[in-house]
Amino acid sequence: MEGSRSQASAARSQPGIVAFGTVALVGAGPGDPGLITLRGVECLAAADVVLYDYLANARLLEHCRPGALLVCLGKHGRDRILSQDEINARMTSEALAGRYVVRLKGGDPAVFARCSEEIAALEAAGLRYEVVPGITTALAAGSHAGIALTDRRHASAVALVTGHEQDDQSTSKLDYAALAKFPGTLVFYMGVTSAGAWTKQLIEAGMPDDTPAAVIRRCSWPDQETHVTTLADVAEMMKRLKLRPPVLTIVGQTVAERSMHSWFAERPLFGQKIVLTRPEEQCLEARRKLTDLGADVLLQPAISIGPPDDWAPLDAALARPEDFDWIIFSSVNGVEAFLRRLAYSGRDARALGRAKLAAIGPGTADALAAWRLRADLVPSEFRAESLAAALVTEAKGTQRRFLLVRASRGREVLAESLTAAGHAVTQAVAYRSTDVTAPNPEIAALLKEGKIDWVTVTSSAIARSLVALFGDDLRKTKLASISPITSGVLRELGFEPAAEAKEFTLDGIVRAIVAKASVEP
Repeated sequence: MEGSRSQASAARSQPGIVAFGTVALVGAGPGDPGLITLRGVECLAAADVVLYDYLANARLLEHCRPGALLVCLGKHGRDRILSQDEINARMTSEALAGRYVVRLKGGDPAVFARCSEEIAALEAAGLRYEVVPGITTALAAGSHAGIALTDRRHASAVALVTGHEQDDQSTSKLDYAALAKFPGTLVFYMGVTSAGAWTKQLIEAGMPDDTPAAVIRRCSWPDQETHVTTLADVAEMMKRLKLRPPVLTIVGQTVAERSMHSWFAERPLFGQKIVLTRPEEQCLEARRKLTDLGADVLLQPAISIGPPDDWAPLDAALARPEDFDWIIFSSVNGVEAFLRRLAYSGRDARALGRAKLAAIGPGTADALAAWRLRADLVPSEFRAESLAAALVTEAKGTQRRFLLVRASRGREVLAESLTAAGHAVTQAVAYRSTDVTAPNPEIAALLKEGKIDWVTVTSSAIARSLVALFGDDLRKTKLASISPITSGVLRELGFEPAAEAKEFTLDGIVRAIVAKASVEP
């Protein structure tokens, strides 16, 4: 839906962001969302409307503010792709209505992206505009495929060539005789359907048919493909492998050298599709780490976190924190809910007085540290049994009063163990955990087709929710469990985990997946 004018005004108060009725033509880069420029991110954050190509990574839209109107301009094989005239009309009409419009384009706006046609439409409408450069795919392809585009022994120049000229053009404007003698590397964009024609003309113009060539599909994406062949075989190979756009072809002697290692494809989880199942805000750091390792990471929360049905028990505990010797946090969610509720009451951490703080693991301790609070106790094993044993040992010989900050559901190990040891335990539900009942359709389809490599399972509740969401389709992937307890629940449900974390954290799961992937063929 449309973003509010007040929100847009606030966003546009940032330095460098221009006023209403302006368009930014922003280069999205080749595919990896980390390759957009800082200026491009600033424009996305301020936009009222984003008109984006299917070649732009959808994760870039995470930079957009809530309420921005996001419009995909079509996708090959799925939706009708808007014509250039339709794109120009939509772009100008949105800007003339007083909105700040970002036209997000794959690669660089000025390289084979019809930028001049869009600028002409904006100028004809009397609109102001800005062009934000992006990394064009040719430059990224060399770096990501391990091919140096220039080499002082073989290539003193690079030529960017279109493999698809205007549809209404009966004869080519390209000088193939000059290209055949070009003293360097040729990079052909958009040349899949026309590969037979442009390779034939290069050969007929005198380029040796055994000239090395590399065909690179989906450059910088987790499923990037690199196929090395010769000029004469490019078209046949594309046909045999049924390669579909986006595809780019590098032609020249530097392809044979491949002097750089293909660091991109050699990462330990390259090409693996991994689904993270915690609430989205808790997965961002794990997603970054897995992405850096080469994985294609998808988010499918299996549970959702919300306020408790009744705040009264927590409010009562917060009203008398001096009654407790220890406050126990068994999750990051508990830390956030407890301290936000404390702040809502008009107080801060000083109200906790002499109470000591216990955290079930390093993630929970880090959440406390973000509030400038230090955990007094973190068990050596990050599970309820270990935390309970450590607290019982700490309180040995004296009766202690514990406040257990917890979810609306979960295991009762902590409370039962402390009570059995003779201590007083007050439980306060700080947040409600409920199962997600509808899966992401795209992830469900990929799972059914057996195209998901790993699904993470980070709690007993998530294990049960995933089985309810996907059923037997979970047998078509590998499950990575966070702990022996979670693995036990999976087995009770009839599913055997393929990997189990040695350290019961998301980092532990990442390490377990990497270890398993390193020994698999």
